[in-house]
Amino acid sequence: MIAGALGRYERTLAGLGRKGRRRALVAQEGVDFTSNDYLGLAHSPRLKTAVLSALEGGVPAGAGGSRLLRGNHPEHEALEVEAAAFFGADRALFFGSGYAANVALFSTLPQRDDIIVHDALIHASAHEGITASKAPAVAASHNDLDAFADAIHKWRSAGGTGHPWIAVESLYSMDGDRAPLVELAAMAEEHDGFLVIDEAHATGVFGRGGRGLSAALEGRENVVVLHTCGKALGVSGALLGAHAILCDYLVNRARGFIYSTAPSPLTAAAVREALRIAADEPQRRAEFDALHTFANAALAATLGVEGSGSQILPVMIGDNGRAVRIAARLRSEGFDIRAIRPPTVPEGTARLRIAITLNVDRTAIEQMLERLKVAMAEER
Repeated sequence: MIAGALGRYERTLAGLGRKGRRRALVAQEGVDFTSNDYLGLAHSPRLKTAVLSALEGGVPAGAGGSRLLRGNHPEHEALEVEAAAFFGADRALFFGSGYAANVALFSTLPQRDDIIVHDALIHASAHEGITASKAPAVAASHNDLDAFADAIHKWRSAGGTGHPWIAVESLYSMDGDRAPLVELAAMAEEHDGFLVIDEAHATGVFGRGGRGLSAALEGRENVVVLHTCGKALGVSGALLGAHAILCDYLVNRARGFIYSTAPSPLTAAAVREALRIAADEPQRRAEFDALHTFANAALAATLGVEGSGSQILPVMIGDNGRAVRIAARLRSEGFDIRAIRPPTVPEGTARLRIAITLNVDRTAIEQMLERLKVAMAEER
């Protein structure tokens, strides 16, 4: 036992271990059923060529400063123009990560007299931004339209005078289900509010041309959309699409944007190419749609578990320790699957999060599910 200043940290880690919640880094190994590289673009020859061409053309690896200083590279500006056109946004801003974008958005745009009504299962990065916001916040039950409306009505009845901000994910990262975006957009309109949609797990794979599930809504004055670039687009960073006034406000007030070194211009060049691939290669989405449809059916047939209907297939285990043991067993048998435990998911809902990407095929899915069936029966 370490004494003194380090002791408190060791005790916390030990407590996490007893609860089956201690995390550790695990190397990449086995068939990929974990990553968010849905279209298999991370190793795309086109992305590699785009980065090499950018290097040969003099694009630097580092920006050298924040966007408001000397870090505003032409690659950033070109990406933002092209992304706004691709997604149908009035303007786009490029951030180093989806986490950074969510924190900047929620800590900056909602004002003191507003309210943030967010889905209870929204991503941790949104929670971080909401915690830093001047506006009060209320969690609404997952995908419960009445809960969202009730929270707004209660706030108004108590004297709320600003604007409500409704915050959701279009496709939820741990459950794989979709938000009722059309109804939420109507609610935002009715209450003179804003709708914030995190498209992290839909960008590139769903919607017209891979533009996401909010494609029909993006571009409205009161809709803010976040597209992450490190999942189906195969690179990193995030693009926030919003009205030009809101983007300009972020440039002037978002501390995470103002005081961070800009993302690598090489990354911006790669994301530009990823958007071109999304436009040029619809066959990837067709193959992806067929594969995750097959996986959902195979999950039901093999385990008797109803699929989510998307590429994210949660297999509920419940007990933290059992989830960890089953995941470790699957990895030892050549299938890279990870256990997801609280606080990432609610207490008592530890699960295996199976992600379907173009890095696997139908045979691998069938083999993995058969091994998972055996592991679940034997690991008690």
